Amino acid sequence: MLKIADLFEFLKIKVNMELNVQSNISLKPFNTFGIEEKANFLIEVNDNETLTEIFKNNIFKDNFFVLGAGSNVLFTKAFEGYIIHMTSKGIQSRTDGNDVYVTAQAGEIWNDFVWYCIEHNYAGVENMALIPGTVGASPVQNIGAYGTELMYIFHECQAFDTRTGSFILFQKEDCCFSYRDSIFKTAHKGRFIITQVTYKLSLTPHLNTSYGAIEAELDKENITNPSIADIATVVSKIRVEKLPDPSTVGNAGSFFKNPIVTESFFATLQKEYPTIPHYPMPNNETKLAAGWLIEQCGWKGKTYGQAGVWKNQALVLINRQNASGQEIYQLSEHIISDVADKFGVTLEREVNLL
Repeated sequence: MLKIADLFEFLKIKVNMELNVQSNISLKPFNTFGIEEKANFLIEVNDNETLTEIFKNNIFKDNFFVLGAGSNVLFTKAFEGYIIHMTSKGIQSRTDGNDVYVTAQAGEIWNDFVWYCIEHNYAGVENMALIPGTVGASPVQNIGAYGTELMYIFHECQAFDTRTGSFILFQKEDCCFSYRDSIFKTAHKGRFIITQVTYKLSLTPHLNTSYGAIEAELDKENITNPSIADIATVVSKIRVEKLPDPSTVGNAGSFFKNPIVTESFFATLQKEYPTIPHYPMPNNETKLAAGWLIEQCGWKGKTYGQAGVWKNQALVLINRQNASGQEIYQLSEHIISDVADKFGVTLEREVNLL
């Protein structure tokens, strides 16, 4: 007769076989910082049925974290629980007059999705070329770059409710988008797993070339009538020049958000620092350039043990060789402290800390 402990172990093995659960797995290949930590378990999810099976086996009652490309996470210790790795692929589209609704599965690499749209002449995502990550993470973070944000092109997303086991559709107004934020990072943090996202794009481009160095790069290339492919190519070139390749230098892109302050506070700052970069925002607020603030504190290009700040962009923290997550975290703490002391501005991390 099987003892209770033996029965439990038998059931656990059965669940692991049905769901292809990997145990005691290194997380180094699953995060762009290249941090060597381990997770108790990892489950790859390439279809909706797998999420349903995970729910039926009560795994969502345990500690879990949803991982896409691992480009927005810093592991500071071993993960005690389940990593849910979203790998589902597929892109479909339908047109309605001049509008195009493009639906992509959560595991699609964001930059691959961008170029799929460009190759099919679907305009609206070109300024967000080469942002690291997956489609499923895009609404969570409300990703954005070079004058555009996801919320401007978002139509709806399907998400799995880990509490009820049901699939829910979220419309744009449900998501409470704001700068680098959404309801999936606040009220619904950790509850929903985004399985697919639908974007509303256009067959008629409305190009945005006014942000950052886009116009200067177009002039350099003698491009006077740019296409959406030209914009994406130029944006990619700018990003490559500023950001290290994660395959050679571990990083998670921009580590900090650009802080938003009141107009009155900004006016005070500008008196002391007349050249401070800034961008007007709604509601009498102003967005500051976190990279500039960090650089003024002397951190650009600095090393901190095996961690460091990228030489071409102070927003980017790097794993120089074999840095631990704790080392990179401590570096970020020093930067936050220095910026607060010098400017009275508190920087907020973009990455998830685990």
